[in-house]
Amino acid sequence: MFCGKVKEYLSQKQIQFDDRDITKDPAAILELQKLDFMTTPVTVVEDKVIVGFDVPKLDEALKG
Repeated sequence: MFCGKVKEYLSQKQIQFDDRDITKDPAAILELQKLDFMTTPVTVVEDKVIVGFDVPKLDEALKG
């Protein structure tokens, strides 16, 4: 549910992103585990990790 919201939000802002689907890509699950998360969505911008659909945190990370 929130994964779609993050993708929609980034698309509306014309931000390019890599979409990694943990249900179809085992490597994506490993990446998520390396970040110590087992929930989605997780958005990584440079060195910032945003969990969930958190607009203020996404906006702050995208400024940098």
